[in-house]
Amino acid sequence: MTGANDIRKAFLDFFGKNGHEVVPSAPLVPINDPTLLFTNAGMVPFKNLFTGAETRPYNRATSSQKCVRAGGKHNDLDNVGYTARHHTFFEMLGNFSFGDYFKENAIEFAWDLITKEYGINKDKLTVTVYHEDDEAFNLWRKIAGLSDDRIIRIATSDNFWSMGDTGPCGPCSEIFYDHGDHIWGGPPGSPEEDGDRFVEIWNLVFMQFEQLPGGERIALPKPSIDTGMGLERIAAVMQGTHDNYEIDTFRRLIEASIDVTKAPETDKTRASHRVIADHLRACSFLIADGVLPSNEGRGYVLRRIMRRAMRHAHLLGAKDLVMHQLAPTLVGEMGQAFPELGRAQALIQETLKLEESKFRTMLEKGLRLLDDELGKISDKDDLPGEVAFKLYDTYGFPLDLTQDALRSQGRKVEVQGFDAAMERQRAQARAAWSGSGDAATEKVWFDIKDKAGATEFVGYSTERAEGQIVAIVKDGDEVDEAKAGDEVSIVTNQTPFYGESGGQMGDAGTLKGANGRADVTDTQKMIGALHVHRAKLLDGSLKVGEALDMVVDGERRAKLRANHSATHVLHEVLRQRLGEHVTQKGSLVAPDRLRFDISHQKALSDEEILDVEREVNRVVRENAAVETRLLSYDEAIEAGAMALFGEKYGDEVRVVSMGEGAGGRQHYSVELCGGTHVRRLGDIGTFTIVSESAVSAGVRRIEALTGAAALDYLLTQQRLLKEAAATLKAAPTDLSDRISGLQAERKTLEKELADARKKAALGGGAAAGPATKEIGGIKFLGQVLDGISPKDLRGLADESKKKLGSGVVSFIAVNDGKGAVLVGVTDDLKDRVSAVDLVRVAAAAIGGQGGGGRPDMAQAGGPDGDKAADAIKAIEDTLAAI
Repeated sequence: MTGANDIRKAFLDFFGKNGHEVVPSAPLVPINDPTLLFTNAGMVPFKNLFTGAETRPYNRATSSQKCVRAGGKHNDLDNVGYTARHHTFFEMLGNFSFGDYFKENAIEFAWDLITKEYGINKDKLTVTVYHEDDEAFNLWRKIAGLSDDRIIRIATSDNFWSMGDTGPCGPCSEIFYDHGDHIWGGPPGSPEEDGDRFVEIWNLVFMQFEQLPGGERIALPKPSIDTGMGLERIAAVMQGTHDNYEIDTFRRLIEASIDVTKAPETDKTRASHRVIADHLRACSFLIADGVLPSNEGRGYVLRRIMRRAMRHAHLLGAKDLVMHQLAPTLVGEMGQAFPELGRAQALIQETLKLEESKFRTMLEKGLRLLDDELGKISDKDDLPGEVAFKLYDTYGFPLDLTQDALRSQGRKVEVQGFDAAMERQRAQARAAWSGSGDAATEKVWFDIKDKAGATEFVGYSTERAEGQIVAIVKDGDEVDEAKAGDEVSIVTNQTPFYGESGGQMGDAGTLKGANGRADVTDTQKMIGALHVHRAKLLDGSLKVGEALDMVVDGERRAKLRANHSATHVLHEVLRQRLGEHVTQKGSLVAPDRLRFDISHQKALSDEEILDVEREVNRVVRENAAVETRLLSYDEAIEAGAMALFGEKYGDEVRVVSMGEGAGGRQHYSVELCGGTHVRRLGDIGTFTIVSESAVSAGVRRIEALTGAAALDYLLTQQRLLKEAAATLKAAPTDLSDRISGLQAERKTLEKELADARKKAALGGGAAAGPATKEIGGIKFLGQVLDGISPKDLRGLADESKKKLGSGVVSFIAVNDGKGAVLVGVTDDLKDRVSAVDLVRVAAAAIGGQGGGGRPDMAQAGGPDGDKAADAIKAIEDTLAAI
């Protein structure tokens, strides 16, 4: 039982048999502590249990927690590879009591595990206690039988733990292993304590006090236990080495590094192989937990770790890309204990390969520039900050990578000059920014970004997380506090809330602090970097610096996910059904609907719409997993991803693939997209198109529904169909024929009614004057008709002209208060009398303008049908004047 995997299993089994809940490792991205970049200790996932903010069905637990220390104050990056025990990634074995057992049981468990279960010689063990903790001192004497000289009192904060300036705290007791006098170093508390002879292997924290503001310390009502033992350190002890990099797990990774780089392990190459082995673990676990390389936040730290390892592969003379080749060895070593490694192996290898390929190109150019610049200065001078910034700005060299490259020469970077150049770049970015046009508003967001950095979005994998308030904006100005009733914009260091972009609406939800609550009505993405929560304070207050429990409206997010993924499937279906000319011209992904504008010259037929609906639903029913990858833009396009014209993409893009492909294609749809999506296509549910219309020339708009909204719509349509069928006393399947019959019957009746009205009108009807009269030797028939359709006037005029033989006819149809005028002139008179002239004077009389037609037939209209008789009179007066 000396292998690292066996040691881990024995630890968890031991505490499991002693009533502890065996809890799987939490992700490396902490969701309950916004002050941390990464989970850096075993107690982090249990923080809320210790503070009482959360309860679980158990009061004692054990775990082997993944930890990373490579950013912020817990940063061991620079030492990794050059010391025996510094790592970026490590495992922390721990047992925890949440108000259950305390010091005596904790010490007894620790002693039994180490000396009996692990079989470590107790004569090699020394412990420390806080200098005031007599209870722990006496318990070690009683339980372990240690002599007083092997129980060392430590008066410093090294043996007193606290969660922060206030909150739970308590004394510690550390267990040290003596590797022997052949290694330099002394016991803890001695002048030689920094040597490698005595190594701390386990720390027991006795959480028994609460630190109050002002310095007062009171006893906790339920004292707790928090322990942590580094798996790598205890494995080194049990494998007979004082060097963590000599344990079985690291030896296999280092041997794999030697194999792929073709560089034997020597005094000169040893540090590089160790850096590669250590950083491979950190990078792979971070990628498996959802962190991808970027230029901000956690992604930036990951990229730094990657590039440091890749630089050491370069130093070893590796000709090929090597990091991705090592991933299978890591999965073989640790995949059984951490199955997420196996699940993410393809993504890990793909990401490592992409980053190393880019790094090789960047490194070649950057190192050439670095050598040129070093040749211009004295061997004793530091590298100018301007040069270091040029390496960063032009070739992507992080500052620490340049510092690491100079380390072997004993040289440094002039950091002050680097910072000055960085500030100048920020000022130029402000000046070049094209935003809302409101300079005052833009300045607020730039100030916040400069002060706090970009918001880290953690919402791809969770809808709940903690965030720390970095800014509150009210009425365009930063404020320190928001109170009940205030409507403000809140910026946090990280958030699960998606900021509106790419057509997808921003998230809504709730924020809860220690003293107040707020409703988030919308989330916007400002200056491309900040997720700004538009919120209204419901009660209490929120202050800058406070931690928030941030909860996305899950039901609303689920609808947004479904509509966004449906948009991708719809896009591909339209391209396959209508042609590859179809491209996205705009979209809206809302919780209640989706809107998709496409380039297409004509309206979709009913058959085409039905075909599109059927195909989208077929793809959805396959219920394939939705996959996301991070690729370079060129590789994404080469892989078949669809980019949207007019969108701006960076060097790296998020590629969303969904559905099962055909004809040699791996996926049905592959697009570049930063939005949130369903995990499986079946989550979309039902899809239906509710409208198709024109937006502009060559652009059509489709509006559609998914899920419950689509089902409700279809059920409503079904109900209306049944009601219509019942009204017409027909089966739903016969409704179309029944309606066609009724329409034909109506046309027949309308024709018969129109004929009857014509006959009534020609038979005399209700006229505004004599049916026929002679004016200036011209026969004239003028009549005002109620209830006659304007379209029937032409037929009446033609029949009336035949009856007159020679003359002028005029009919005015009055409907809904408006008048429609028609004037007809027989052929023998049209050279003398113009129907157009007559219809215009009639139109003027009823408030109309103009009128048109031919000399023998003209029409016009006007809004004042009550003056129809005046219009007839105007025609008569005009005839009399001819």
